[in-house]
Amino acid sequence: MNTLPLRLPPGADLRAALEATVAAQGCRAAFVIAGIGSLGRVMLLRAGATGTDRLEGDYEILTLSGTVAANGSHLHLAIADTRGRVIGGHAGQGCIARTTAEVLLALLPDWSFAREHDAATGHDELTLRRIAPDAG
Repeated sequence: MNTLPLRLPPGADLRAALEATVAAQGCRAAFVIAGIGSLGRVMLLRAGATGTDRLEGDYEILTLSGTVAANGSHLHLAIADTRGRVIGGHAGQGCIARTTAEVLLALLPDWSFAREHDAATGHDELTLRRIAPDAG
């Protein structure tokens, strides 16, 4: 495991930046160990909801964690608004950094993560495959 600290600037798309960073490292599997910062736009999918909520304003990232795979990420996010109210769920595409996002990634060069349909859950779920040392 290799760790990689990041600071995303204002305007960065959180999810897209994490996926691009992992790919640029030549890695196919990573965990987001921790993340803090702020968002100006939040795309949040809550458990059991049928759609994504779009929130605009000033939000603090209290926690960010999840997996980054070559064909999709699974990120969980807890945020607080200006009054300190907390909400959380899945971080969707289009979460935009307001002032910063500081993230610690754990790169797993010996692994490949993918999201594949799981008949038991009905969702695309994480599959884990160890990469042979000579397979690159």
